[in-house]
Amino acid sequence: TLAACTTVRSREVIQPFRLRAHCVLQTITKKPVRDAKTSLLGEMASPSGGISFSHLAALPQSLSPHPVPSDFYETELNKVRWVIPKCYSNLRQLGEGAYGVVCTAEYGQCGKRVAIKKFSRPFQSTIHAKRTHRELKLLRCLSHENVLEMIDVFSPDSGPMQLRDVYFVSILFGSDLQNILKIQRLADEQIQLLIYQVLRGLKYIHSAGIIHRDLKPSNIAVNERCDVKILDFGLARCADHEMTGYVATRWYRAPEIMLNWMHYTHTVDIWSVGCILAELISGKALFPGDDHIDQLTRIMKVVGTPNEEFLNKIQSEEARNYIRNLPFMPRLNFYSLFPNASRPAIDLLDRMLVLDPDYRISVIDAISHEFIREYSVAEEEPVAARIVTTDDEESRAETIADWKKIVWSEMQEFRSSGRALSDGFPHKLSADEEQDEE
Repeated sequence: TLAACTTVRSREVIQPFRLRAHCVLQTITKKPVRDAKTSLLGEMASPSGGISFSHLAALPQSLSPHPVPSDFYETELNKVRWVIPKCYSNLRQLGEGAYGVVCTAEYGQCGKRVAIKKFSRPFQSTIHAKRTHRELKLLRCLSHENVLEMIDVFSPDSGPMQLRDVYFVSILFGSDLQNILKIQRLADEQIQLLIYQVLRGLKYIHSAGIIHRDLKPSNIAVNERCDVKILDFGLARCADHEMTGYVATRWYRAPEIMLNWMHYTHTVDIWSVGCILAELISGKALFPGDDHIDQLTRIMKVVGTPNEEFLNKIQSEEARNYIRNLPFMPRLNFYSLFPNASRPAIDLLDRMLVLDPDYRISVIDAISHEFIREYSVAEEEPVAARIVTTDDEESRAETIADWKKIVWSEMQEFRSSGRALSDGFPHKLSADEEQDEE
């Protein structure tokens, strides 16, 4: 269970923000990784509902359909072929999803465990290739305490023309919000600290011109010190594009996405945070829709049917007619819906879960809201130095061969920066190392 959260309120004795609340998650996050049903790199779930561990010896070289470089070795986990640098050993399957497979591995002589994601069929189609490139570029360009850090990227292939397999490495976090929610309810102070860090990371992401588009409990990693990192940027997009409707896990998806707004904004992420906050408070998903229509109906039963101002912003005539034919539904009283929540928590939920995105609270205002203001210190909430865009690459990529060149260039850009773990860069591989420094 989570230990009690003791908040240090005196500014004079406060260390960096992550030490203000000493939340020990040892029972949850220090269990073997097999207890986590979701990947720490996002969206990864074992088909059977559990995680299997496999320690398989390297396959004979003759089984490899492609040459293995001398500084790499080949192994197999759950029928997935892995070809990785020799500095990573003792692989264990962690999870899998539509776009990748994740394992943990020990790094070098220190033996610290890291997470390695292998993209599934990254060049099967232009959609797969575009997603692979976006995730790699954003991970390379974003640098923030509450955002997943890429510490290595590699491929056993010799060049862009031969490129088939792409892997990246990150620090291994002990758990995620989805796994924690399955075990117990959280205290108000713990929820405040977790939501503050999510918003702190989101403030940075939005300042880089990026919309995450897939925030959900399994994409919020948490370690035993209550440090938070936002995961999985495969669906992230720059804010100026026309957007497609089918993104994000349905339960946390903003209504304007399902209504096919072509120019939705950063506030789609705020809606998702509101859904996460509601789930942390109540212990259950707020909008567990069975399908697209059921999801919209569940949302309107809580936040009410929209007015004409909102309906006139919907481009789809079919969607407008569907909503107009619904019976009138008033917005529910959130105090009745969340009877155990504090007044500030209810007020923040009220401002996040607003149907019209033009009236939804921004991340800047949310991070200074009364509910989490105790943790907020402006000088400890950095923003991005520049806008991150994938426009140039996406405008010139017409074929799979083009995408292979672009992804290869992205990988080389990271490795040439000298930040790759397999090249010897001294990354801190655990929260304990950071705490020792402090």
